[in-house]
Amino acid sequence: MSEIKRFNAYHRILHIVMAVSFLGLVASGMPLRYSEAPWAAWLVNLLGGYKAAGLIHRICGVVTFGYFAAHILFVLYDIVVVRKLRFDPFGPESMVPWVKDIEDIFYNFKWFFGLGPQPRFDRWAYWEKFDYWAVFWGVGMIGVSGLFLWFPEFFGRVFPGWAFNIATVIHSDEALLAAGFIFTIHFFNTHLRPEKFPMDVVIFSGTLPLQELRHERPLEYERLQQEGRLDAVTVKGQPAFLTDLGILFGFCLVIIGMVLLVLIILGQFFS
Repeated sequence: MSEIKRFNAYHRILHIVMAVSFLGLVASGMPLRYSEAPWAAWLVNLLGGYKAAGLIHRICGVVTFGYFAAHILFVLYDIVVVRKLRFDPFGPESMVPWVKDIEDIFYNFKWFFGLGPQPRFDRWAYWEKFDYWAVFWGVGMIGVSGLFLWFPEFFGRVFPGWAFNIATVIHSDEALLAAGFIFTIHFFNTHLRPEKFPMDVVIFSGTLPLQELRHERPLEYERLQQEGRLDAVTVKGQPAFLTDLGILFGFCLVIIGMVLLVLIILGQFFS
């Protein structure tokens, strides 16, 4: 079966790093937000105590800034060096939202209610772009506010005391929003929707069967044919055992995320 290359090793490794660090941040941070919940002390003890949980949280925060910087450098390298500045920011290969994404949202909701056909997607669907930019927003809001709380003496030389109250609220509420979104909307769109249940393996295998590309992203398939690039992106899939390991790892991530989601919901009753 022909496979279409969708993600290279760099993207797949970066996704693993991002997923692990995000779970680490949620697991080590939520017990502080829901400190009165019965499960908070249990989870903190599981992580090795409050001191260990704080260390885990800071390490995962540094990793988050690291993969964010690595991604920015990769994008700049791809645009400047690989594409030699020949890149359309509003084209089908771009993650920049555009008019077609608004149209796709409208027609997709019509399709949900049986009022029309499903829209035809290209390289990126609108929900994937939303996920992508949500990370930028999250790293910016949660990351910067986290730095305020991590280094209060440094920032206190410049900012007034009330700024740290705002940083505390932003860091806590935005983290809750990010966790809720990832463990519900992102998990559903990526793994739990009927077409992909129980696991979309593309981020672990890096490839997508040609038949799936033709069915799920017909505009990309047609564009690759018209541009004569279909053969260039057709590759041999990775060894099956690597994909199986990716699936096992993915299941672990989803299960841990769902457990954390349940704890967060329960924590709401004690906040």
